[in-house]
Amino acid sequence: MLAVAALAVGTLGLLVSIFALTRSRSGQRTPVATRPDPTLAEVGLRLDQLNVQLAAIESRVGAAEGQAKRSMQSIGVVRFNPFEDTGSNQSFVLALLDGRGDGFVLSSMHSRQATRVFLKAVSAGRTDSAVSKEETEAIRRALQRDKVE
Repeated sequence: MLAVAALAVGTLGLLVSIFALTRSRSGQRTPVATRPDPTLAEVGLRLDQLNVQLAAIESRVGAAEGQAKRSMQSIGVVRFNPFEDTGSNQSFVLALLDGRGDGFVLSSMHSRQATRVFLKAVSAGRTDSAVSKEETEAIRRALQRDKVE
């Protein structure tokens, strides 16, 4: 009698298991939106497109770098007192240089009677005309800032 009861419980358990298994499998079969794996030709086409985009970006970056080298990016300033009869450092020299060391030096000399302004061209960190020690210092400071950054 005990064996028959165990057999009945076992059979009932087997039936419940089969029912649960079939129900769970039917629940897993819901459609899932998946993209099929790309073919080798599609991958190659996408790589070709990316190479074209990369070449365009490299060209634009190169142009931007060239343009940046021609922009004023280094500044050197020196204030000084050229005349003993003036009270403070009202005179100054301003050097503005691009990435190649080209640009200009602007000098302003202030006295009691007048203020004079001079402009000298700078090419590769050098001038063709004579420069004062203050102008030389302003150029040096501008070139030094270019190397630090």
